[in-house]
Amino acid sequence: MKGLKEIRKKRKINQQKLAMDLNISRESISYYENGKREPSLELLVQLSNYFNVDINYLITGKEFNKK
Repeated sequence: MKGLKEIRKKRKINQQKLAMDLNISRESISYYENGKREPSLELLVQLSNYFNVDINYLITGKEFNKK
C-alpha cells in the first residue's frame, strides 16, 4: 500500500489519528503501510473516501491512467 503512507504524510495525518477516525488500530495502519497485511475491500473503500483518492492510488501510489 505504497500510496497510503504517501497520502497520509502529504495530508499531515499521523497513524494514530487515521486509526481513530477509521476505528481500527494504529498497528493495522502500520502493517498496511509496510506490506505486512492487506486491508479488506471494505477498508480500502473507507480509505479511498477518507482521502478522496482512487483505490488504485492507495495501492500503487499512482493515479489510474486510461489508455
